[in-house]
Amino acid sequence: MNADPGQITIANERVRPTMPEYPHDEGKTSTGLMNALATTAKISRLIRSFRGQRVILDADLATIYGVETRVLNQAVKRNADRFPAGFFFQLNAAEKLEVTTNCDHLAGLKFARSLPLAFTEHGAWMAATVLNSPPAVKMRLFIIRAFVKLREDQAVNAAILKRLAEIDHTMLQHDTALRDIYQELLPLLAPPPDPPHRRIGFQVNPEKPAARVRTSATR
Repeated sequence: MNADPGQITIANERVRPTMPEYPHDEGKTSTGLMNALATTAKISRLIRSFRGQRVILDADLATIYGVETRVLNQAVKRNADRFPAGFFFQLNAAEKLEVTTNCDHLAGLKFARSLPLAFTEHGAWMAATVLNSPPAVKMRLFIIRAFVKLREDQAVNAAILKRLAEIDHTMLQHDTALRDIYQELLPLLAPPPDPPHRRIGFQVNPEKPAARVRTSATR
């Protein structure tokens, strides 16, 4: 139970979520905006990827909404018709082991008899709707913002990776051209060969016929 009713615990961190009544009022108070951003960032760290989808587990979602996990799951079961396929799914044993191994604040789930539920963005929103409590209605805005932030970050990362690939391709082309130029300039850049050393003394050129020596006739 939280000591301060205005605070909640998210992944072992206590935060005080403050959301302006209307979105356009956020810029009026810098403190409220910073708190909103901090809360969204903390929730973003609770969103995980399973089966190619970004989800938030029932234990984390229940904490954010200020209820027990069993209360959240009971509300979902009572309103099963409001949770079509794609709103949530149940983890299998291997996925549960992955969660309890990698997430310290969820290590206690290893002793739970039931497998955790994983809620997508739409499922998390609908869960707040069926709970219909002031904390859940308030916090669902942070949940949606966290999912949106992750999508934006993913789009930015994809754009960066695409640009890096283009730069690599361009650099490869330039490198090839520079390599060709270097090969052509290499002979010009090489130092000239050393001139042949002249030997001291009389030398006979084997390719040149020897000079005929005239001798005086014998009388």
